[in-house]
Amino acid sequence: MPLEITAVQQAARTKKKPAKSAARKSGSRRKPGMRDRIFFTEQLSLLLETGTPLHAALQALASQMDNPAMREIIDGLNEHVTSGKSFSYALAQFPELFPVAYINLVAAAENGGFMDKVLLELMNMDEKRDELRRTVTAALSYPGFLVVFSVFVVIFVLVAVFPKFADMFAAIADRLPVTTIMLMNASHVLITYWIPITAGLVASIVALAWWLRTAAGQAALDSLKLRVFGVKDIFIQVYLIQSMRVLGLSLDKGVSVPDALASCREVVSNRDFRKFLTSVEVKVNEGGGFAAAFQEVDFIPPMVRQMVTTGEETGNLPKVLGRVADYYERELARKLAAFSRMVEPIMLIVMGAVVGLIVSSLILPIFKLSQAVG
Repeated sequence: MPLEITAVQQAARTKKKPAKSAARKSGSRRKPGMRDRIFFTEQLSLLLETGTPLHAALQALASQMDNPAMREIIDGLNEHVTSGKSFSYALAQFPELFPVAYINLVAAAENGGFMDKVLLELMNMDEKRDELRRTVTAALSYPGFLVVFSVFVVIFVLVAVFPKFADMFAAIADRLPVTTIMLMNASHVLITYWIPITAGLVASIVALAWWLRTAAGQAALDSLKLRVFGVKDIFIQVYLIQSMRVLGLSLDKGVSVPDALASCREVVSNRDFRKFLTSVEVKVNEGGGFAAAFQEVDFIPPMVRQMVTTGEETGNLPKVLGRVADYYERELARKLAAFSRMVEPIMLIVMGAVVGLIVSSLILPIFKLSQAVG
């Protein structure tokens, strides 16, 4: 089995061109993604469970696809299978859709004869990953919208409202509140120098985006994710969910330890966490076991270290790793829900304070001006 999986991984690295069938014109052409893979996996598992041969199941699935790109991929899979190649080898020819973890588990299922069950578990794993992504996005999108909206409101007031009061406030310039003077100066700077300010902001954003694409920028960002207070806990839980679920399922289905850890490294984007997974592989190869590697890393929570130690001692490591992923998935969902409930009143208070500052900076000088006139 390990030889088969290693051959599959080597085929994935070569990234050969997929065999393409004659393109059909119906449906909108878009790049297949996770939702397409989930649908494909679920339908294929159902067809195999009912006793349909693999090549016939792939033909049936190809006829159901509206997206020509996805249809071509399935036709390519079918061509490889009917030519005598293994299904895992066929999947490895399309690494843009099927990750290494997916291919390794299918290769293990081919050797063990439980393809339909593994496909069902792969579908569940993809669905949980998609749900996790949507949960994190939903939790962060609303605060992000409020921040952007508040910035635009403040800029609009400074650019469109304050200049109309400039001449009026000039008569009492020596009696203006400090906040009014600061906002008037900010308004003057924005109106006078908006071109260089905009150019500077755009250049800074482009430079930051370019730097984050470099090896040094990605390494710095990955390090910050695991070290900044308040942020590191969320990212560590996300990485544990992603890696422990894949690792537990892979080991449970008979995937070799090196291939299982390679699958984990592929689903986790953080370089520091990948180094941790590499250290786990080194420790296991040296005979030290999983628990020894988990004990040496400071960002792994103590509970995880204890559970891995217990799982290794009792011989239930795959089950324990799955439990770790399930626990942190629930914990992260609770934490993000609490964050969403907490951030709304905080943002409203901040926005109210900003609006109050702007309004008071306009109204107080008008009162002083009316008193001076009176």
